Parts: sequence; structure tokens; C-alpha cells
Amino acid sequence: MALHLWQTLKEAIHAYTGLSPVVFFTALALAFAIYQVVSGWFASPFDDVRRHQRARSLAQEEEPPIPQPVQVGEITEEELKQYDGSDPQKPLLMAIKHQIYDVTQSRMFYGPGGPYALFAGKDASRALAKMSFEEKDLTWDISGLGPFELEALQDWEYKFMSKYAKVGTVKVTSSEPETASVSEPVETSDRDAHVTTTPEKTVVEKTDEAPAESDLKKG
Repeated sequence: MALHLWQTLKEAIHAYTGLSPVVFFTALALAFAIYQVVSGWFASPFDDVRRHQRARSLAQEEEPPIPQPVQVGEITEEELKQYDGSDPQKPLLMAIKHQIYDVTQSRMFYGPGGPYALFAGKDASRALAKMSFEEKDLTWDISGLGPFELEALQDWEYKFMSKYAKVGTVKVTSSEPETASVSEPVETSDRDAHVTTTPEKTVVEKTDEAPAESDLKKG
């Protein structure tokens, strides 16, 4: 059956094309190859767009979804360090001027290995104002900064306010109250010293006046 079909096909090819089956199929394969090459030269630009869209959708499917920001309230600087990106189960947080922002969506910048990873888990207001990566500038203290640095810090703050969700504040323990508490006892001791010296002066005055009264009586 198959042999009879092949014989019929050969006769049809020779009758319509005048070619042998081998030459016919070889020419057909070459024509198909040429078509593929030429069609690649004139490919539609929408094909590239569709390919990029497919690749992007696959990448998004592989990446885990970004969790919604969670309010942390008022926390200390030590507690803020727990959100520096070292624990992937926790959000990535960063603070500017005591205001904490969730920067998890920009983990490629502020997460481990990112260009700004040093700022994560900290209130790095001074470092942002000076665009410094030195350890000494990783602090909220912005005292002594110039007008240009303060303006740069304000730009950073506006950017964070418009892009990231505010999730809390940093509770900063300042050293100024400790200084004031140390100076208060000194003032009290000075007053006490003044009070104690006053009776002494009074006693001295009375002792000085006493002989004068006795002399008057004798006189």
C-alpha cells in the first residue's frame, strides 16, 4: 500500500514539475530555509515587544510579591537595626529626620548588596545630606550642616514622602537631659553654700556687737 502511494506521488511530481522526487524535495527544503531567513529581516517590531512582555511576566511570576507596609510605631535606633534587610522575612526600613519609611520595594538599592545598603536600618539623615558613606555620618544628628546640605536632605525627604509609606518614628534618647541633671545639683550646692555662710556672717556680726553692749553697761 505504502509502496503504491509512493509510486503515485513520484509520478505526480514528475508530471507537474518535470523533476525527480529527490530534486523536488531538495528545492522545497531550500525554499523554506530562504523564507525563514528573509522573514527574519522584516520581522515586525511588535514581535520584540511581545517577547519582552513575556519575559517580564515570567520574571514577575518568579519574584515573590512585595508585602504591604506594616506600621511599627515608635521604636528605638537599636530596634530599627533589625530591619536592615538581613532578614528577608522582615520589611526593609530606613529613616530620615526620625521618620521611618518602608523601602522594601527598592530592595535592589537599599537591600544587601545594593548601592545604598549602608543606610538601611538606620536614620542616616546626616549621611544623606552630605552624600557620605562614612560610618561617622550614619546618624540623625544634622547639627552644623550648611544650607546646601540641608536643602539636599530636604530633597531626599520629599522623595521618600512621595514614593514610600511612612510606617513609624524613631525614638531618640538625647544626651542633653543628662547634662541638665548633672548641672542642677551644682546649682543647689552653691545656694546651700550661700545660705550656710549667711548665718556665719550673722554670728560674727553679733559677736562683734556684744562687747560694745557690755561696755555701755559698764560705762
